[in-house]
Amino acid sequence: MFKRTLKWLGVIVLVLIVGVAIFLINLIWFRPWSLNLFYEKVFAEVIFSEPELLSQLGLVEQFGFTSHNGKLSDESPAHQQLQIDRWKKDLEQLHEYPLDKQTPSQKLSTHILEWFLKDQVDGEKWQDYNYPVNQLFGVQNQYPSFMANTHRLFNARDCEYYVMRLDALPVKFDQTLESVRKREQEQIIPPRFVVEEVLKEMTEFVAKPPAENILATSFKERAAKITTLSEQQRADLQKRVETSITSKVYPAYQKLIAYFNELLPKTTTDDGVWKLPNGDAFYAYVLRSNTTTDMPPNEVHELGLREVTRIEGEMRTILDANGFAGQPIGASIDKLGKDPRFLYSNDDKGRAEALAEYKRLIDAAVVESKAHLFYIAPKAQIEIRRVEPFKEATAPGAYYQGGAMDGSRPGIFYANLRDMNEVPKWSMPTLSYHEGVPGHHWQISIAQELMGVPQFRKVLPFTAYAEGWALYCEWLAKQAGWYDKDQFGDLGRLRDEMLRAVRLVVDTGIHAKHWTREQAIAYMHDKTGYGEKETKAEIERYIVNPGQACAYKVGMLKIQELRARAQKELGDKFDQREFHDTVLKNGSLPLEILEEQINDYIQKKKT
Repeated sequence: MFKRTLKWLGVIVLVLIVGVAIFLINLIWFRPWSLNLFYEKVFAEVIFSEPELLSQLGLVEQFGFTSHNGKLSDESPAHQQLQIDRWKKDLEQLHEYPLDKQTPSQKLSTHILEWFLKDQVDGEKWQDYNYPVNQLFGVQNQYPSFMANTHRLFNARDCEYYVMRLDALPVKFDQTLESVRKREQEQIIPPRFVVEEVLKEMTEFVAKPPAENILATSFKERAAKITTLSEQQRADLQKRVETSITSKVYPAYQKLIAYFNELLPKTTTDDGVWKLPNGDAFYAYVLRSNTTTDMPPNEVHELGLREVTRIEGEMRTILDANGFAGQPIGASIDKLGKDPRFLYSNDDKGRAEALAEYKRLIDAAVVESKAHLFYIAPKAQIEIRRVEPFKEATAPGAYYQGGAMDGSRPGIFYANLRDMNEVPKWSMPTLSYHEGVPGHHWQISIAQELMGVPQFRKVLPFTAYAEGWALYCEWLAKQAGWYDKDQFGDLGRLRDEMLRAVRLVVDTGIHAKHWTREQAIAYMHDKTGYGEKETKAEIERYIVNPGQACAYKVGMLKIQELRARAQKELGDKFDQREFHDTVLKNGSLPLEILEEQINDYIQKKKT
């Protein structure tokens, strides 16, 4: 009787939820004053159409909604067009809400959402100008990472969802094949090195016995921590996982491998997007989309050259004082990178020591940030992990993945430890401050924890803001005195700032000035002293993700400009903690809107 009563209560609750949903939809569609609900509608449309994104956000599981964790996101061209059509409709509807009737908070939200939606709609003509299978963030390497690191495994139901997602992979890869074939017909074919590298990566991935594949080993390791499972249940589930890898996952990868083997003879070594139909117009679009400015490629290129010259001067001062007077900067950095006193052993012991040092640096940065740089601080925790070995050969030196919004998964700073000779100790502090604290982890976590703003404001990404902030934090560490007793650490900071300046030069060089891949690699190595593998991975990243790398320096310079303006106009009233909180308290913003917010802060502080 009790179970029957619970069942009926569940039905009643479900009916109430549906009724409330219908009521809210009616408000959204038929009540022009329901702007806040419209914001949430736009957000809900996106996340509930992307199961993997919904899992990554960790937003709805706390309310009992979990079925999406057994599904994969749609990669088909039809779904892609459906999303764009939705953006168009949302933009039209947003314009129906009169600005003069909106609160200041709503006006800001409308301004941000309008910028984002217009950018998406403007990109419709370029929706196929990308490579869904690539060495950096292609579906073939993102899927295993997602399953190993993002898919939650807390109970038996999560394990069932895991198997369902393995079984669903053939459909996802068939949709991907449809997408890349469509691009081939449009003459949007990846450069030769991309095809060669993803073929190598996928071939090695399927060469492992199923039990040794990351999809099986990560499941086994995490399932062992689920106390509600018996040993027999774990064994049965593990067998199902390995069977699915054999019968579903590997055949899906083999189909991709077969296609790219056929595509390889059609590829060329022209790597810039200038080679694509209307490639110059496309590159102008991605530059605007990533930098949130109207800077043309040539202006970005010249900015990069000026910044390279300035940073060379600062690096020269430190190098001259440490025995490298008159020696080329790139060669000097290369020599310091091979100095045994700055290297960990190139084995698992050295990797463990490096991860421990990253943790020490970030823990210290948290203490200093709370004490001197910010009034606000996130609740979310951060973990430091190694990039998975199966993808580290083509992965960047480090990256950050935001935590779940319900707190079930921390933010993760991934360090690439493929070769410890690429990780000199003097390079580690600035990387920690960029990816961790007070960089990406601080900014993204604060945004996710914002109260009283629409959900989209917590997660919407603007590259120039996010990467500009993280690069600004590298510079901020210098201003805060964190390098006062570490000249070589400061040199590492400058070397990484030089990298971001070089990016302006080589990204525009490759995609607008017809530079070759080899020309860009040589320029970067000469200016930064990065190792051969690191330099190659960096340049190849810019080739498959045009314009993105330009956002770092553009964003940093804008934040520095706004800080200098605030200091000049406020004088003794300037408080860097207030300035930083102002930059962060609204979530990610296009740079033009960030400037408006800082100008408003300055005027209010003056009165």
